[in-house]
Amino acid sequence: MTYKVLVFAGTTEGGAITDLLANAGIKVHACLATDYGRTSVRENPNVEVSSHPLAPEVMRDLMREYPVVVDATHPYATRITGHIKEACADTGAEYIRLRRPESDTSGDDVICVDTIDAAVEFLKGTEGNILATTGSKELAKYTAIPGFKERVFARVLSTAANVADCVGYGFEGRNLFAMQGPFCEELDYGMMVQVGARYLVTKDSGTAGGFSEKVNAARRAGARIVLVGRPPEDPGMNYEETARFLAEKFGFECPARMPRILSIIGTGVGPGTGLTSAGADAVRAADLVVGADRMLQVPEAVGKRSLNEYSPSRIFDYLSEHPEFRNIALLVSGDIGFYSATRSVLSKVDSGEYEVRLHCGISSVQYLCARAGVPWQDVCLISAHGKTANIVGNVRRNSAVFSLLTGKEGAMEMCQQLIDYNLSDVKVAIGCDLGYPEERFVYGSPEEILSSELGTLCAALVFNPHPDRRNPISIPDSEFVRGDAPMTKSEIRALSVAKLKLQPDSVVYDIGAGTGSVTVEMALVAVDGMVYAVEKEEAAADLIDVNRRKFGAPNISIIRGLAPEAMRDLPAPTHVFIGGSSGNLKEIVNEVLSKNPLARIIVNSVTLETIAECLQLPSVCAVEQEEIVCVNAANSRHLGRYNLMTAQNPVYIAVFRGKPQ
Repeated sequence: MTYKVLVFAGTTEGGAITDLLANAGIKVHACLATDYGRTSVRENPNVEVSSHPLAPEVMRDLMREYPVVVDATHPYATRITGHIKEACADTGAEYIRLRRPESDTSGDDVICVDTIDAAVEFLKGTEGNILATTGSKELAKYTAIPGFKERVFARVLSTAANVADCVGYGFEGRNLFAMQGPFCEELDYGMMVQVGARYLVTKDSGTAGGFSEKVNAARRAGARIVLVGRPPEDPGMNYEETARFLAEKFGFECPARMPRILSIIGTGVGPGTGLTSAGADAVRAADLVVGADRMLQVPEAVGKRSLNEYSPSRIFDYLSEHPEFRNIALLVSGDIGFYSATRSVLSKVDSGEYEVRLHCGISSVQYLCARAGVPWQDVCLISAHGKTANIVGNVRRNSAVFSLLTGKEGAMEMCQQLIDYNLSDVKVAIGCDLGYPEERFVYGSPEEILSSELGTLCAALVFNPHPDRRNPISIPDSEFVRGDAPMTKSEIRALSVAKLKLQPDSVVYDIGAGTGSVTVEMALVAVDGMVYAVEKEEAAADLIDVNRRKFGAPNISIIRGLAPEAMRDLPAPTHVFIGGSSGNLKEIVNEVLSKNPLARIIVNSVTLETIAECLQLPSVCAVEQEEIVCVNAANSRHLGRYNLMTAQNPVYIAVFRGKPQ
């Protein structure tokens, strides 16, 4: 059996009950008085909408097809409620009143009256300016107040018909505000201060209608509140009660409370330059807009109730304390899928309370690549905005890299690194303040960019004409600057790094790093990670610095000192290579395990004494021995017209992993 319900909507609650029924598979016809009311009803295959006043006979015809009627009209829409009740009585349709709870209207500064006429009679005997927020339908009554053209300021819904009516009554220019509500307290307060309001005339529109914000703003501004009370009516049911009643009647599962909508919206670059039409609609439909101050400047958010916040924890704390907000728009910069707050917000969402809707935006990478005239499907995407990123390492191995930057300082630091790490021949395009009127582009070599004037918000495209895409493992020994420090040979280095099983974002220790040959190869593999080279000899540490610059590996941090003491303040490693322990092998391994009990550890040794220590590790440390490999390598050398093999010292490669606790 197909159930059908007629909902007179146009309010937040009406839209929510329509959603609830439609999602339960019930056919709904939503009646709205205006096209503007459509913003309260979400599109659904089970929903038909009429957005104009209904003639009495049309209303009755609908009720014969939809025998259950939910009246979710505004508390002050008494005339339409009367028509609905009368039509239900004539057709035998079941009438259900969804009534918005009344607000707390107590206070010495609140003058309660029954009608607009009574409010006008009271105001005739007062002095001072008046802000009337009771709508346009009865605005003509305010013309009875002496000097109304100077004293009365009207705020009405921003439709052409409303504005035309108000002008006809004599309200225009500075005395007329045509705006879409509800509004945040700050806007209400600012408006009252601007007009010098001594009195605020309002109706009890409830939490969803912004009543508490108006009252709080009036009290801050020192204005008295003239409250037009609600007309008497049947008690009806609130949203939760109505939802439970309908769920029981039609046999579907009912959520504990009115579902909350959380729309995460990418605003694009600039002040909403890349906001899609779907995203703009979601902002307009929201009763609370959340985001950093820059995000809240999008035109659709101006004048709405807002929360200037970007921390997910603080956002959800605020929403928990303010359950009255049912439709929330969270604005994030750029696109929701490109280094925005979206991922961290989604990780904290309670799916039982929020229905999450995602609206993409035009990201800075799309925008900058379009302006630069290059496709972005082959561009390496990274972010150095408020975080560490190995821009140099990614530029070294890619023909094009896009990076978000931390302002002009980040752009300057990037260009200096490119020069320091032998990439001064690349070309850099910096997009400054994308999407804003002051937007500008700077193009040139890293050195030229350093002498340029940049904007506040910066993103970069770096083009490398000669990317090095070779596998970085087993770099020839001759390519390293060696000095007198010991160096792990190419064959041993290749096998050791391979057995570490590094990932791109690994955090690695190289203990006893020597010249840094293993350090460099690990850093080139873990290009988005970090390698900490611990070396006690100053000369060797200096060589590591030379080699990291030669091979373009700024993700190497040189730690001068003796392990394990030198490791104390380092972050937890995922992988550890020990090429020299200075007799402290057990202590080094225990220090590693105290930071990460599951670290993967490789120990290289050339002496029997060290391999004997390795064999004892599982009995003195919380590690499991995975394997020990003895490598005997020999390299050819020319002797006349012959090739002779010269053997290297045999090397033991011991592989361990921390024991799961």
